Amino acid sequence: MIKRYKVGKPPSQTWRTFLKIHMNNTYAIDFFTVPTVDFKILYVFIVLWHERRKVVHFNVTMNATAQWTSQQIIEACPWNKVPKYLLRDRDGIYGKVFQGRIKNMGIEQVKTAPHSPWQNPYCERIIGSIRRDCLNHIIMLNEAHLKGILSDYFEYYHRDRTHLGLSKDTPYKRQIQIEPENGKLIALPRVGGLHHRYIWKEAA
Repeated sequence: MIKRYKVGKPPSQTWRTFLKIHMNNTYAIDFFTVPTVDFKILYVFIVLWHERRKVVHFNVTMNATAQWTSQQIIEACPWNKVPKYLLRDRDGIYGKVFQGRIKNMGIEQVKTAPHSPWQNPYCERIIGSIRRDCLNHIIMLNEAHLKGILSDYFEYYHRDRTHLGLSKDTPYKRQIQIEPENGKLIALPRVGGLHHRYIWKEAA
């Protein structure tokens, strides 16, 4: 007997168009979990600006509540830098407290369809990168350890790690370096040596 599996529908043209048109004024949010060495579960919350794939805010907690999540949005969005749209899934943590806070800030919520992570593609992509580039290689001790590691990773992500979606640039932009005539390639360790940035330096 041949089993047949349903294939998820590809993103609609309308959804693709919305994401493309509103790149500069859309933030996306999501949670992911990280286990510690003693099997506790930590929740990581990220706020991502679509246009430059920049993580404008992140935080870690052992007890993710609607009140805590609402406070993270305030910290991510100073009044002079409030996005027009906030893209999120339909998780129950985004309840009345959260929705009221977003409404008061003048932000329009855009909710993805149930069981459709592809509708929040940039958050899904960066969470995958965080796991592959960083978390899969380190055992976390506690909340403070995870926050420190992620701070180092996001520094590398923003200033050193190039992105195909940004024409091989970084979210903070970095200058293209020309190889000098008698240049020497130098490796600069990042994230405790887990990654490196390579630069040219003129030979002495």
